[in-house]
Order: sequence, then C-alpha cells, then structure tokens
Amino acid sequence: MTTSFNPTPRTLMGPGPSDVHPRILSALGRPTIGHLDPEFVGMMDEVKTMLQYAFQTKNELTIAVSAPGSAGMETCFVNLIEAGDTVIVCQNGVFGGRMKENVERVGATAIMVEDDWGKAVDVAKVEAALEANPGTKAVCFVHAETSTGAISDAKAICDIAHQHGALTIVDAVTSLGGSELRVDDWGIDAIYSGTQKCLSCVPGISPVSLNERAIEVIKNRKTKVHSWFLDLNLVMAYWGGEGKRAYHHTAPVNALYGLHESLVMLQEEGLENAWARHQKNHLALKAGLEAMGLEFVVNEESRLPQLNAVTIPEGVDEAAVRTTLLNQFNLEIGAGLGALAGKVWRIGLMGYSSRAENILLCLGALDAVLTDMGAKINSGAAIPAAQALMK
Repeated sequence: MTTSFNPTPRTLMGPGPSDVHPRILSALGRPTIGHLDPEFVGMMDEVKTMLQYAFQTKNELTIAVSAPGSAGMETCFVNLIEAGDTVIVCQNGVFGGRMKENVERVGATAIMVEDDWGKAVDVAKVEAALEANPGTKAVCFVHAETSTGAISDAKAICDIAHQHGALTIVDAVTSLGGSELRVDDWGIDAIYSGTQKCLSCVPGISPVSLNERAIEVIKNRKTKVHSWFLDLNLVMAYWGGEGKRAYHHTAPVNALYGLHESLVMLQEEGLENAWARHQKNHLALKAGLEAMGLEFVVNEESRLPQLNAVTIPEGVDEAAVRTTLLNQFNLEIGAGLGALAGKVWRIGLMGYSSRAENILLCLGALDAVLTDMGAKINSGAAIPAAQALMK
C-alpha cells in the first residue's frame, strides 16, 4: 500500500528551486478559498502591487501567470510575436536557445546574436544585428543566464533596441529579487520571471510585466494569440479592473498565498538590501571556493552573485561528487548544462538559500568530499577564507 510522501529535507544550493522560507511553507497551508472570493481578489491586488515593487515598475499589466517561469516566457512571446516577424535573439547560454524556440514556433524568424557561454551579451553585436535587420520587431535576451552565471547589461541593450524601434523581451527568472533590476528606468517592454529562485517561494508561478508599448502591440495583432490559456487579452480581465473579475481559470490559490508571503518578506527586507545580501554572500562563497583552488567560469564584472559556476578540478568525477553531497550531506548543487555539461558545478545562493550557514555547509562538505577523492585542492582553507568576509 502506498503511504504519504515525506521527502528528505535538503539544503538546495543548485540552480533552483532554492530553499523555501518557513514563513512561506506556513502560508501554503492556510485555508483554501475560492479563486473569485472577494478576499482572494483583494490578495491578488496586493500581489500585483508588490510585484510592481519587485520589478521596479508602474506597469498596470503586472501579474502572476499560473504556471512556472517557462510559461511566463511563452506568455511574452505568443502575445507579442506573430508569424512573419523578425526577432533578434541573444544567446549566451541555454535559455537564450529557449527564446529562439519560442520565436520559431510562432512562425517568426530568429536572428541569432551569439556569445560564448559565460560571457555577457555583447551590446555591439546587438547593434550590428539591428542595423542589418531594419524593421526588427523585438530584441530578446536573458538578463541573468542560469546556465552559466553571467549577467548582461539590460539597460544598454534596451537603449539600443529602442533606438531601432524594437521591443525588448527580457528573461529575469534568476535576477528578480537577487540582482539590480529596474524595469521602468531601463525601458524593458516585457519581462518574465519565476518564484522558485531569489523570491524563496515554491515553483509553479511566473511573475510577468508588460508596459503600455507592449500592450498596444498585443491589441493591434493581426491574428489571434495562439495560446488560449496565455492570451493576455483574456487574462487581463481576471487580474485587472475594478469590482467583479471575469472568470478565466482556477488560479493556484495556495501557491499564490506563498508568493504573497514571499513578497511581503521582500518588502520587509527592502529590495536593495536583498540585492546587497546576495552580493555579500557571493563574496564570502567566492573567497572560500578560490581559497580551495576552484576557479570561476565568468569574469568578475559579468558574474551573477546568486549563481556561481565553478570549474571542476582535473580528474574529478563531477557526478560522483554531487551524488555524495546529496547522499551524505543532504546538499544539492547543480551540474553544468549544454556546452558546460561535465565542466562546471553551478552553486546557487538564491533567496532563503543565500545565508551564511549554507555557505559554510557547502564549503565544508565540498572540501571533505574532494579531499576524500584525492582531488588537488587546498584542504581546510575554504571555511576560514569565507568566515573572514562574514564579520
């Protein structure tokens, strides 16, 4: 007979999900009410206002899509891009490739601007692509590339795109709540994220925000949006407006309780304080990893503090290390993806996972496992180096 599922508690320091804060886990267990209940609708309004704070935007169309970050990505593409459009897609990792897939699936042409994995998007290449492709509908890029740990200059890319009359679509799945992100100041037209990383929440919801320029594009489409569920013309009637909301779908009521609590916590901490915490903890982890003898893939000026991609010591079975960390220390770190598969570990410091005790656990466990495997590292050096930056 099947019994209740009770997972082993883990410390999550991979590329996501991150550790969920106990306050959020508690919020998930509150009584379920109807998704059109006046109390729930009032809570939706609060979620919207707090997401505007997190994104640093006044966009009226700022909502939480009832599905993971990948659905937030698809929401932006299926609403803004039509067959026959030309779209510039920047790729410096796995998730730029997913943008390309979305462009092509709606029948548009993807013009690729490619950079080496671990490098930031080259703004000059974007400008050259725009000059070579007049009439480009949109420029799409990943602000914080989870597969490599590189962050790109969103403001500069948006400025260039707007000079050529193009929209911008931005992936902020790993940056929202963890790195500086200013939607209005930077001129981002459409942006999507996820709840399971720097917001310390459970997976399954995707915050998105679109400005008036993007809304006008949606209203003036030549064809229907290909996805009924993600058609913002319909979803807006559920998330927006005064008084009674139009029924669209049954929202994930308890998951939205969790997002609400996570955004309350973000307000309590202060957005800029959250950015600073992620940076401070990154520096401590960096000091420990480098003292151990590990090297970072991304140059310091383009390095994402909440996702640390480090090279694997020569001769080490990287999968065996991750398995041992999970089985002996209940610690999860991530493997490399795509071009970096088998070459790096991805160590996350996102949201509730970004705290001193996690850094010390990770460094101590990694030191122990690598030493036991006979790896050439500076055993015993990591924790003191990290602690020196925690004072």
